[in-house]
Amino acid sequence: MGLLSQGSPLSWEKTQRHAEHVRKHGILQFLHIYRAVGERHKDVLKWGDEVEYMLVVFDHKNKRAQLSLTGGDVLHTLQEKGERVNPKLGCPGFTIPECVPTPVETGASKSLFFPDEAINKHPRFSTLTRNIRHRRGEKVVINVPIFKDKNTPSPFIETFPNDDGEGARAVKPDHVYMDAMGFGMGNCCLQVTFQACSISEARYLYDQLATICPIVMALSAAAPFYRGYMTDIDCRWGVISASVDDRTREERGLEPLKNNRYRINKSRYDSIDSYLSECGEKYNDIDLTIDKEIYEQLVKEGIDHLLAQHIAHLFIRDPLTLFEEKIHLDDENESDHFENIQSTNWQTMRFKPPPPNSDIGWRVEFRPMEVQLTDFENSAYVVFVVLLTRVILSYKLDFLIPLSKVDENMKVAQKRDAVRQGMFYFRKDISKGGNAVVDGCGPAQNGTETDSEEYTLMSIDTIINGKEGVFPGLIPILNSYLENMEVDVDTRCSILNYLKLIKKRASGELMTAARWMREFVANHPAYKHDSVITEEINYSLIWKCYQIAEEQVECPELLGNKVKYSGNKTSTF
Repeated sequence: MGLLSQGSPLSWEKTQRHAEHVRKHGILQFLHIYRAVGERHKDVLKWGDEVEYMLVVFDHKNKRAQLSLTGGDVLHTLQEKGERVNPKLGCPGFTIPECVPTPVETGASKSLFFPDEAINKHPRFSTLTRNIRHRRGEKVVINVPIFKDKNTPSPFIETFPNDDGEGARAVKPDHVYMDAMGFGMGNCCLQVTFQACSISEARYLYDQLATICPIVMALSAAAPFYRGYMTDIDCRWGVISASVDDRTREERGLEPLKNNRYRINKSRYDSIDSYLSECGEKYNDIDLTIDKEIYEQLVKEGIDHLLAQHIAHLFIRDPLTLFEEKIHLDDENESDHFENIQSTNWQTMRFKPPPPNSDIGWRVEFRPMEVQLTDFENSAYVVFVVLLTRVILSYKLDFLIPLSKVDENMKVAQKRDAVRQGMFYFRKDISKGGNAVVDGCGPAQNGTETDSEEYTLMSIDTIINGKEGVFPGLIPILNSYLENMEVDVDTRCSILNYLKLIKKRASGELMTAARWMREFVANHPAYKHDSVITEEINYSLIWKCYQIAEEQVECPELLGNKVKYSGNKTSTF
């Protein structure tokens, strides 16, 4: 979750005037934290997951499912479960109460489809929406390829009655066009944060888990529909990336640098750009744009090269929100300016220093997962990643490959049915660092060049379940680890059920949520095979999702059958 300060938000013009102040004091705040707890060891594993939900209202009489705008009012008493599927974000009448978009310059988003009333009521979000647009100099542009069904127009081209010309210039043929932050940040996610025993262990976990991000994203794929259309992607990642892309035309390389300092290769919501551990250094093959003055300041203050360039890269960005009451802070005891920049670099992994004057340790956040329909599925993905961190540290596993290959994997992971059709670069020998010390990297991993023989293309089935003579598989490794642990019967049964879900999703025996939703729509009697999700289809889909989430109906093609213990015996039901 991002920094949720309270106060009076400033306009982009006023925020921009304080940008250097925020960067300067953000670095000072980081240095105070580093000096205070950089050498701290022996923090224990703690982890917490974050689940984002939507509040949906069903109109059974008219067969409509709409996004409720009353979430802020009921949050303090909300005990019920929410749903993953968006209720046709951006389609006419998708909210209740119904609100009409007003694409005017004075609004937050200026969107043709997404009313400002649908933006979260916390001032951070409307301010982010407005300031991203103002900093960029135009609305954000999101183009998602349409899924070409047999009756889908070819080419598929949209026109927009209320457009002032900006949408017409931005839209691509055979793509679904969106133009507001809400289309990205309105997609729910599942994230998990781990506390490491030390800063070195946190950096090691950060690097190793970064290579796993595209694999788990494809495994958890749950976002195939946008603005009432069936699209040709299964994951939300690229949509969110575009929805908060505040880079100017100069920073995107479309115009010569004149008013801006840098060419920036990615949106501030994207995959990581550098490994942090010594064993990851030789795999840093992506050009890294950094603030050289900040880098030199950090190095002068004793920060090592890898961590200094990571922070100096994050701080090429401007603050997007600033509250009048939070401009002048006590840098020794507060970290809001650091977190302002840190928390708006939304990357696949986040390296998180401890808050000032707290007993919280160095942490890493795993961020690529799509939220699922049921608590059981969400738990399965979280527990899978938690267990993976334990075997990485216990067995000193090494998943590292060139970071450019991880970026390629991220692109593949978002494609339709990537879990069954995609091929991913993955390291062949993951036990190479077996003699490494707990906080470091083994001698075999040091060096200046990478070897293309270290990695190869694998299917997700091979990566997760293994293939004889090719790769041992992550699930067998986890099972081996669990066999040596003292775990009570109930806990072991729960873990077995979780791993069974992951195993069968990877093999294709069970569907991802994205694939299940596609098949539900394709088989709906009202679907005309034209890629359009009507109000009736949307209602039926989300009502079915609700019934599955509430365990009112079974869905074995999505969830499979659970394992239970009866005495010392295992049975399936």
